[in-house]
Amino acid sequence: MLEREELAPLILCTVSAHLAREGLMVKRGMDWKQENLNHPRRSPMNQAKLVSLAIATLTALGPACALGQAWPARPVRIIVPFPPAGGVDTLTRTFGQKLSEQIGVNVLVENRPGAGGTIGADAVARAPADGYTLFVSAPEFAINAVIREKPPYDALKDFTHISLIGAGTFILASHPSVPAKTVKDVIALARVRPGQLTYGSSGAGGINHLSGELLQIMTGIRWIHVPFKGSAPSTAALMSGDIDFVFGSASSMINSIRSGRIKPIGITGTKRYEELPEVPTLAESGVPGYEVLGWYGFYGPAGMQPQTLKRLHAETVRALSTPEVKEKLSRIGVDVIASTPEEFTTFLRNEMAKWSKVVKQAKLKAE
Repeated sequence: MLEREELAPLILCTVSAHLAREGLMVKRGMDWKQENLNHPRRSPMNQAKLVSLAIATLTALGPACALGQAWPARPVRIIVPFPPAGGVDTLTRTFGQKLSEQIGVNVLVENRPGAGGTIGADAVARAPADGYTLFVSAPEFAINAVIREKPPYDALKDFTHISLIGAGTFILASHPSVPAKTVKDVIALARVRPGQLTYGSSGAGGINHLSGELLQIMTGIRWIHVPFKGSAPSTAALMSGDIDFVFGSASSMINSIRSGRIKPIGITGTKRYEELPEVPTLAESGVPGYEVLGWYGFYGPAGMQPQTLKRLHAETVRALSTPEVKEKLSRIGVDVIASTPEEFTTFLRNEMAKWSKVVKQAKLKAE
C-alpha cells in the first residue's frame, strides 16, 4: 500500500488534469491562475468546486504534494566545515561516494571552512529543508554551541540530526625525552612542575584543546596549552621537542609512534586502539571516567519532511553498513555507529552538557 506522501504526487497530477480540462492551471505553491472562464461548459460553480477540491487536497497532503517529487530528484550537496584532506573531509567523501551510488544522483562535497566550523554549519541551518543541502561535522559542532557567546544558530533546534556516523579515538603522546611512560607518570610530573609542562592541540577551543582541559580538571594538575593551526603542525612541534605533549587523532600519529619519533601515553576513549593494543586508556590507567571521542555527525536543516528523513536515514545506514565503507573508515580510526536520529539528538545533547561544564570551569571563550 502506498504511503500518504507517496500518493501526493499522483493525486496532484490527477487534480491538475481535471483543472486543465476545466480551463484552470495549478502552479507550485498553490498559486492559482484561471483561464477561459467564459467557456459555456465551465460554470462558476463547477470551477469553484474544483478549486476547493484541489486546495483541500494540497493542504491535507502538505509540502510533499506541492513539490510533487520524491527525494532525491537532483544532486545532493554535503558541506564540510573544515579544509580538504582532514579527517572530516576524508570520511565525508568516502561515505558520500557510496551514498551517491545507492541513490543514483551525484553527492557533491563542498568544503566551507572558517570560524571553527560555524561558517559551514550556519550555511546549512539557513538552507531549504529539502534534503539537498546536508552537513557532516565533528565534536567542534557541540563545543561551538557552548564556547561561543552568540553562536549564529541553535545546534539542537536549527538542524535535523540524521545520524551519528561513527567515532574514533585520540592519543595523548609525548616527546621521547619526557620522563613519563604512563598517565600516572604524567600526573606526578605535572605536580612536581606545576604550570611548566606544555601540551599542543590542533587549535584553541577544539576537541584536542578541551581534552587537555578535561584532564587538568579531573586530576588537579596545571599545564600550559599551546594551540596550532591543525594537527600536522602540532605533531611536528612535538617531534621537534618544542612542546612536551600533544593530543591528536590516533590515525594521524600512528606512523610517528611506530617510528619512535613520539611516545604514546594513553588512549582517550573507553577502549584501546586496535593498532596499539599495548597502550592503555586514560580511564584504566589512573583517571577513571575520562572519555573523549572524535565523533562524526550527519545533519540537515531543521524541518525536513518525515518521508525525506526516513529515506535519507535508511540510505545512510545502508552505506555505512557496507564492508567497503567500514574498512575505509577503519583505516582512519573510525568505528561505524550509524545511530537513529533520536539517538543522535540525545548523544549531541549529552556532549553539549559535558563540554559546557569544562568550558565554564576552565573559563574558556572562543577566540
